[in-house]
Amino acid sequence: TSEQIEHLHRRFKQLSRDQLTIRKENFDSIPDLEFNPIRGKIVHAFFDKRNLRQESDGLADEINFEDFLTIMSYFRPIEMNMDEEQLDRFRKEKLKFLFHMYDSDHDGKITLQEYRNVVEELLSGNPHLEKESARSIADGAMLEAASICVGQMGPDQVYEGITFEDFLKMWQGIDIETKMHVRFLNMETIAHCY
Repeated sequence: TSEQIEHLHRRFKQLSRDQLTIRKENFDSIPDLEFNPIRGKIVHAFFDKRNLRQESDGLADEINFEDFLTIMSYFRPIEMNMDEEQLDRFRKEKLKFLFHMYDSDHDGKITLQEYRNVVEELLSGNPHLEKESARSIADGAMLEAASICVGQMGPDQVYEGITFEDFLKMWQGIDIETKMHVRFLNMETIAHCY
């Protein structure tokens, strides 16, 4: 709605300090992101050209308000008047954004190493969990992904990684629409920083 766009524009101006673009360092002032273990991946996703719906690959150095709206559109809630086709497209857009966060080398697959990196980052705040345990968790999850996506594999088969189609299968039945949201856009939060 125009009211939501106005709210996002005020938030954009706060983050950019009244500049026409936002750079990665502008996200340093967001308290809700400060202690998030995958903070780097979240910020990275805002500048990922795939998420900005650009033809090229890689990262943008800065984003303007239109780019910011594009990224924020991935986090909007479902609308009551959406038909099944719109809901499916909406869900796929959200999952594509999430997939890009994991696929850090932009090759269209989430490899075991990429998955390990995310799991290690997520669990890094737990002082009781060693790196090897985090790796075991990632390895187990990757095996489960392989069994869901490929089925029974032979002993000489190697699972190359999770494709987007595999990713869709893995998220089937999970309500991504309510799980994927952004709390750091709260206007009051940033006011406490100054």
